[in-house]
Amino acid sequence: MTLQEYVNSLKDKRIAVIGIGVSNEPLIELLLNNGCHVTACDKRTMEEMGEEGKKLGAMGATLCLGEDYLNHLDQDVIFRTPGLMPFDSHLETAQKRGSLVTSEMEVFMSLCPCRIIAVTGSDGKTTTSTIISELLKKAGYRVHLGGNIGHPLLCETPDIHPDDIVVLELSSFQLHSMKCSPDVAVITNLSPNHLDKHRDFQDYVDAKKAIFENQKPGSRLILNLDDGHTEYYASFSRAEISYFSDKQQVSDGVMLRDGVVYRVHEGVARAIIRASDIRLPGEHNVLNYLAAFAATEGLVGDSDCAEVARSFSGVEHRLEHVRVLHGITFINDSIGTSPTRTSAGLHAMKKKPIVIAGGYDKHIPFDGLGDELCLLAKQVFLTGDTAGKIYEAICASRYYESSGLEVSIIDDFRQAVRAAAAAARAGDIVLFSPACAAFDRFRNFAERGKYFKSIVMELK
Repeated sequence: MTLQEYVNSLKDKRIAVIGIGVSNEPLIELLLNNGCHVTACDKRTMEEMGEEGKKLGAMGATLCLGEDYLNHLDQDVIFRTPGLMPFDSHLETAQKRGSLVTSEMEVFMSLCPCRIIAVTGSDGKTTTSTIISELLKKAGYRVHLGGNIGHPLLCETPDIHPDDIVVLELSSFQLHSMKCSPDVAVITNLSPNHLDKHRDFQDYVDAKKAIFENQKPGSRLILNLDDGHTEYYASFSRAEISYFSDKQQVSDGVMLRDGVVYRVHEGVARAIIRASDIRLPGEHNVLNYLAAFAATEGLVGDSDCAEVARSFSGVEHRLEHVRVLHGITFINDSIGTSPTRTSAGLHAMKKKPIVIAGGYDKHIPFDGLGDELCLLAKQVFLTGDTAGKIYEAICASRYYESSGLEVSIIDDFRQAVRAAAAAARAGDIVLFSPACAAFDRFRNFAERGKYFKSIVMELK
């Protein structure tokens, strides 16, 4: 079925699209432009929506806005936003009444005409997906990168050809209760995350299974041999499994041994590159490359892999070098939305940085982060809803008293950034790595990262 045929099948149905954001706005406009009856639902008010709401209203959308935006769901087809879980009571009630609940991503995967490589995990999804895309482009493929990375692809389906390759970053929100069958599925790692949304950690773990549970014969699953959940996932897979590891020998996949990255097939190892030659800093990025090399086995040659690893400078908002001012280096790691991501960033620094952290509360523990900040930070500035929780974790650390770490809590984000900059001296690093999502102050991590960069660029 083509995208146009799918849209035509919806013309006689009442449609609700929940969440007027990055992933759904192109979908709403596509449906409206094809004469569909669309109710666009969002928690924001018309005043908060501004021109965005006026535009959709002028196009013919019925707007259901404000706190009770989910109270009237009875449409034939409901597209949920990734952040609204399938077990939400409003959605369950609508389904019992006969509504079909789906999502932009689920429809895209059913219509996509080419091979799909899909990536999920707690950390490293964005970087690994982007590296895979860069590797494939280096090998001459026409590549479409999208999904949770912030680029919806459904409306671009007509421009995707059978010989192309789609690379998708998929979150647990997108995967939850979704049936999909990518040609290659990658799970980078698992650690507690998004516990504000999932029923519990096991629900989060099981949501990730959807990336491979319906894979067809001949598909491949790439797993982290060193992750504690790998054996659990492998027991459910019917695909061919390859492993990556920076600690253990693998018989099929990619491994790090004596500082060299090897691809291994049927027990035969081929050296690709020394880990020290990978341009992206940090051990976590070595793991990202191990996963990407495993995912592209048979598609990208070893020499192309090495060339990309030596030249690729990284993705926006992930340990992104912003500027050097008066000898002070400013780094934007807004995509560091969990404690483990921020810890990885800290370990990637060449010296102890001045850290800015804090944000939306996902109900995950900060105990380990408290230890890491005491050991690896020169000074800490906390802001956002979780500032108090992170401060408590730092104070509770067994390393706190001996570290002499100075911690400041500043509610206003701009003031926190400016205070961190004022505390820095020539040679220092100011690292913005929040360890939390952005939703307490911003629409997403990208908006937050851009705001951080704008503040830094204003400094004199």
